[in-house]
Amino acid sequence: MANYGKILLAADFSEFNAETAERAQAVAAQFGGELSILHVVEPAPLNDPLYGGILPLDFDLTGQMVEAAQVRLAELAEHLGVPKDRRWIEVGSPKVEIVRVATEQSIDLIVIGTHGRRGMAALLGSTASSVIHHASCDVLTVRLRDA
Repeated sequence: MANYGKILLAADFSEFNAETAERAQAVAAQFGGELSILHVVEPAPLNDPLYGGILPLDFDLTGQMVEAAQVRLAELAEHLGVPKDRRWIEVGSPKVEIVRVATEQSIDLIVIGTHGRRGMAALLGSTASSVIHHASCDVLTVRLRDA
């Protein structure tokens, strides 16, 4: 039987995040594990020519997104009882950052939500699918059902 002493919730703050968070908390309780939370902010493409000169040069959209994520992460972590030293916000590709943080923190289990999309969305690849294929630990995907 696996020992899930260190469990990482990959939180995306979607409307379905609560379902994934509850599952992560339940698994942590069942195995007596420590729950950690990670949210990854994808950087805003401010140098995209499609946006032209709409945004001022000193506009820091990514920084504002990180600040907003910090507030949401703190609320979720308080609800789940996760201490500050096990809460992380990273900037980059969720597919890459989830695996990187899990490796660096010696995580035993990653809990992540998935919509189980098919067709074009499946061809493009989901974050959950990439994490499953690249993580060095077990991954629990929580099937999210659209309302």
